[in-house]
Amino acid sequence: MSQALYGPDGFFVAGSGPADHFRTSVHAAPAFAAALLRLVAEVDSALGHPPRLDVVDVGAGRGELLASVRVAVGVSGEPAHSGRSGLIPPWSGSPETLTPTASAHRSSEEPSLVAARPSLAERVRFTAVEYADRPEDLPEEIGWVSEIPDQINGVLIATEWLDNVPLDVAVHTEDGWRYVLVEPESGAESTGELVSPADLDWLTTWWPSAASHLRADSDPERGLTSTGATSGDESGFGEARPAEGSSLTARSRPGFPETPHSDHRAEIGRPRDEAWANAVGKVSRGLAVAVDYGHLRENRPVDGTLTGYRGGRQVPPVPDGSSDVTAHVAMDSVASAGAAVARCAYSLVSQREALRALGADGGRPPLTLAGTDPAGYVRALAAASAVAELTDPAGLGGHWWLRQPVGIPLGPAVAR
Repeated sequence: MSQALYGPDGFFVAGSGPADHFRTSVHAAPAFAAALLRLVAEVDSALGHPPRLDVVDVGAGRGELLASVRVAVGVSGEPAHSGRSGLIPPWSGSPETLTPTASAHRSSEEPSLVAARPSLAERVRFTAVEYADRPEDLPEEIGWVSEIPDQINGVLIATEWLDNVPLDVAVHTEDGWRYVLVEPESGAESTGELVSPADLDWLTTWWPSAASHLRADSDPERGLTSTGATSGDESGFGEARPAEGSSLTARSRPGFPETPHSDHRAEIGRPRDEAWANAVGKVSRGLAVAVDYGHLRENRPVDGTLTGYRGGRQVPPVPDGSSDVTAHVAMDSVASAGAAVARCAYSLVSQREALRALGADGGRPPLTLAGTDPAGYVRALAAASAVAELTDPAGLGGHWWLRQPVGIPLGPAVAR
């Protein structure tokens, strides 16, 4: 999986980038970048408006998210509202409310502080973390590195990064958990040796065995269905790449490789825990945010979620470098690993909940606007549709948002 995704000819290294193969929140609407700008501004305030505010995007693709946030914050000289969807109203203290008049009013109250404080656009520093070569058309204000920088003072963002951190798959057999081996060119699978003590410890803690699922099914107080999972409408994770459509039982579809016989598989998330703990450890003060599709311990998918994507279609997860190979994230395990490093409570909510708290609700514009400003009504309607996609609980809105503060309190828009 590591070689297929990040080797010299790997899926995320070679070619034009993931945007040609699947659709994420980053590509869906400017409202996503606008909501992140609000979050960045809140962290900036919590940090006391430092001389330098870092915004680091891990697994940056081709830099699309930072390019959008850069426009929204006004780094290139455009007005700060140019990246907004039109559905996220200005908030007190935002770049859009700090007009010359407002600034002058505040200056009379705190002349030394306001006069000496450069704007957010002057202080923000964007850094994209990606193994691929730097795109030629990426704005020069965005740095490009292959490893997460140290001493981040600001916001670390990872949108659909952890699902592509390589991991092993295990199958539950009569004598315990065993690794699933795969032939890289064909995707054919076979059963390997017993898992290592470290992986067994992770599975014991975070991924219940098939017997545990059966016990959970028989407990009416847990409110679970006969498969040990909540219904698709409740979970919001019936789609691996929601905009393209996929299934959690993808390997049972025609064309997918046969799997070793078992009633239970697991994707060992220990490498994701370690990757996230390392990322959080790079944040000196600020906020680390992971946005991904995933599941919790009491609702692990019995057959796993491993699948592939290529050219806008779901394909078998063959690790030959020609397609994406991805699996949902054990979000509670990752969150626990980050909290152990930050030594601070975290927030774990759906994207729908997170974006609504940041002002993106997807509500339709008032019909009266059509009579006074028809063109504006059409633009607002289009923006509302885009936000609706971002907050659809059965699609992108069902993604998890893990928000891990480091050295700052959880603000009102990031508290559950």
